[in-house]
Amino acid sequence: MTERISYSFSESLPARQAQAEASMLEEFAAGAYTLEKPFLRVNPYLINPLSAVVAFRTEEETAVTVTIFGKEERGTIVHTFPKAKEHMLPILGLYGDYDNQVELRLYGGRAHTLTIRTKPLDPQVPALLSMKTEPEYTGQDLIFVTPSLNACATAFDYKGDVRWHLTIPVVFEMAQLRNGNFLIGTERVMQMPYYMSGLYEMTMMGKIVKEYAIPGGYHHDQCEMEDGNILVLTEDPGYETVEDVIVLLDRETGEIKRTWDLKDCLVPGEGPSGGYTPKDWFHNNALWYDKHTNSITLSGRHVDAIINIDYDTGKLNWILGDPETWPEDKQKYFFTIKGEGDFDWPYEQHGCMVTPNGGIMCFDNGHYRSKLREKFLLNRDSFSRGVLYQIDREAMTIEQRWQYGKERGEEFFSSYIGNVEWYGEDHYLVHSGGIQYYGEHASEKPAALLKGDPNVRAESITVEVLRGKVIMEMKIEGNFYRGKKMSLYHEQDNLPLGKGICVGQMGITPEFDTLIPMEACGELLPYRYEAGLTEEADRFVFKAIFEGGQLVMLMLENEKEEHGYFISTSKNKFNALCCGTFIEKDPRNITLNVNKAGLSGVFDVRVIVDDKKYETGIRITC
Repeated sequence: MTERISYSFSESLPARQAQAEASMLEEFAAGAYTLEKPFLRVNPYLINPLSAVVAFRTEEETAVTVTIFGKEERGTIVHTFPKAKEHMLPILGLYGDYDNQVELRLYGGRAHTLTIRTKPLDPQVPALLSMKTEPEYTGQDLIFVTPSLNACATAFDYKGDVRWHLTIPVVFEMAQLRNGNFLIGTERVMQMPYYMSGLYEMTMMGKIVKEYAIPGGYHHDQCEMEDGNILVLTEDPGYETVEDVIVLLDRETGEIKRTWDLKDCLVPGEGPSGGYTPKDWFHNNALWYDKHTNSITLSGRHVDAIINIDYDTGKLNWILGDPETWPEDKQKYFFTIKGEGDFDWPYEQHGCMVTPNGGIMCFDNGHYRSKLREKFLLNRDSFSRGVLYQIDREAMTIEQRWQYGKERGEEFFSSYIGNVEWYGEDHYLVHSGGIQYYGEHASEKPAALLKGDPNVRAESITVEVLRGKVIMEMKIEGNFYRGKKMSLYHEQDNLPLGKGICVGQMGITPEFDTLIPMEACGELLPYRYEAGLTEEADRFVFKAIFEGGQLVMLMLENEKEEHGYFISTSKNKFNALCCGTFIEKDPRNITLNVNKAGLSGVFDVRVIVDDKKYETGIRITC
């Protein structure tokens, strides 16, 4: 067959970055680059256009201080690199569409200033609506936000200028590691709506140092343990229930060293929130390891509760939340309110964490603000806030020590997403990332499901509060999963060289239980389905458009075996969309991801639609 549907091979991002780096190093090696005439490469790793590499050689070993001049003095960023003879320096914090002035100064010696011209900002950079900061708030620290809708991860300085952004939709928590790199979800969707193939360990330059593939995929959150291994939120690869499994990854190999299934300590269906579904019964959106108690703290959006489990045994230690509707045998795990002060339970909360003195913080979304359906509030009548509780684990009592956001009502309300950060006693960040309006009031439906509707407006508000005073407030267009303050530079080298390593695997894609006995009709899959297949090193992705209710199945066949993958054409109902980045505007669009793991040989790709098995003209080698 000479005809076939659309086909392409997509090389992995780590592979493309390795090629770009090799080209850069080859060009540098061939030239006599000096301080006054250095080598320059803007956006060397392809996904961070506000970065560059400057390289040169010196006769003697010397440290080099790099100064990226701000548009005003408060925006200047300075970093000193250790002594060397060959200097390959990462330049971070450039302005877009600007002649950036960057000074290179040898330790105790001469200096040279060069101009680095950057391209205009990418269309996926969110628009700043307002930024207010106190005079002492400098450009050395940036406010990073990660996407929940169509924008990409971005960082703003004290003035609201964009100083860092990526051009691929990596998602969820941006967890900085002790070595200065960060972990973030890949842009490769494994299962809709947002279960990603795994994690990238990435430098601030945007270079992928390591990619971790995970059998159940990745969602929401991860953290680095003291030994360097990584706790990750995932689910069972069969996806019968979702967002209820935790795994411990080996930092070096990506091997799963340990698994916790929350169905072992909780009963699905107990204490449900307004967003509960039998499949997404817990909806774990945060985790935090506390070394002082050797325990893991988790945020269950669909049970309106933060829970704590023992790291070694997985047994339930306590539940922080409204005890109403929970069964009698669970009541002993709840806290009793202490004192007469202001107090509210959290509802459908996000971003829980444990403070150094044992306090529990979270972003209390306040969605529905009750566990009883007859008492549910409309979003316009509710409030969201950052909140700090102090718990007594022995007496099982709880006090509310601090909150911010309740006083702002509807304008600060996020029915989903958001987080808090602890920077010290009485120094906090609160990110209300999911503010959504439909017309003049808070929307009752997720913005991701209303794409293109002119009545929808999405915003994020991030505030930093010091001793009760707001010292920073940023409002941007769009919804953003989390916000946090970080520096671009770290004391360790920000430019590790060498090809990114891929470890772990996504596992075997579940097949349909029963294969349909049907001979191929010999016809090419009709073009009206707009089908296309993209092959990657470890999987292939099939996309097409089908009408709701059609029977569709993708087949891999050769003379010895056949594999069938059912494609649902029913309209998806998502009760929680912490990341709507990958939701299609047209519900007829379908995507099927098939991993090559477990497959061996050359297969013809065919597609069953209703009562016909069509050819695609494509062969896949696994």
